[in-house]
Amino acid sequence: MSLQTVLKDVRESKIAPLYLVLGTETYLSELFKLELQNHLFQSGEEEFNITSYDMEEISLSAALAEADTLPFFGDHRLVFIENPYFLTSEKKAAPVEHDMKELTAYLEQPSSSTVVVFQAHVEKLDERKKITKLLKKQAVVVDVSPMDERALKEYTQQTIKNEGYEIQPKAFDKLLYLSDFQLTKIMGELQKLFLFSSEDKRITLEIVEELVPKSLEHNVFDLTAEILAGNSEKAIQTYQDLLLQGEETIKLTAILLSQIRLLLQTKILSQLGYQQSNIAEALKVHPYRIKLGLQQSRSFKLQRLEKIYDELVENDFSVKTGRMDKELQFELFILKISDKVL
Repeated sequence: MSLQTVLKDVRESKIAPLYLVLGTETYLSELFKLELQNHLFQSGEEEFNITSYDMEEISLSAALAEADTLPFFGDHRLVFIENPYFLTSEKKAAPVEHDMKELTAYLEQPSSSTVVVFQAHVEKLDERKKITKLLKKQAVVVDVSPMDERALKEYTQQTIKNEGYEIQPKAFDKLLYLSDFQLTKIMGELQKLFLFSSEDKRITLEIVEELVPKSLEHNVFDLTAEILAGNSEKAIQTYQDLLLQGEETIKLTAILLSQIRLLLQTKILSQLGYQQSNIAEALKVHPYRIKLGLQQSRSFKLQRLEKIYDELVENDFSVKTGRMDKELQFELFILKISDKVL
């Protein structure tokens, strides 16, 4: 069931005794948790009636015993069961003992005064397990999977509008890119942007670039663009800045290799007639990264990208075998590519 539908039911006091929150989008999961808490409890009641149990550390029996306990100074008790790995195919080195018979009995006859929420922060469960099938049958399944690009943009734009702000189109695109199109990251960054822009309620590209930090992958993407564009001076400066930030040349080389590999893959698949969405699906990469890759790869012939990739592999081998100083080798690579010797 979609989160919007479940939230509507909660606000109308249609509360189920069992919920299974399934998906990896933390922001949506926390939104459901907060809405449930706000609806079930008056001020002060939650302190005595909300508990959380991590199944990687505490036995299921303790959580179920709590679920069977009557509320204290209130009408409801709320129990969160975090990381229920026994619903997945994941194996633990030293697993906590969990009694599935005890869980089965509770699922078949849950307490009328307790709401139990299973928080499964994974993409999917092991559908072969009996306990998984039973839980999905008895509980309301709340889908908190990551949104697709269109839904993500609409949700973010609506959030900005609801807060009384406006954002420049380029600033909006930059925010999504720097946040890796992850809703949880976007919502976190928006709080900083709202605070900084509280006077005129307008978020510009300059503000986003100033306040939203670049990840290592984004910095290496910029480094890749500078190298391929022949901006050797700027590329070396970016590389040296990353070293000052504590990054390792070998790690930077590995990410750069993955960037060039992605350009090669998008170039080849594009030449074979694949569209952007098909390439993203085939490579299991976010469509926006494919879009950027296609734009970048259009300026280069396939043979040149192949030679750059081969040169980078050779440099990586030379560094790892101690044949040359790693920093000197990397800077020579930048100069060689920028001078278009290849």
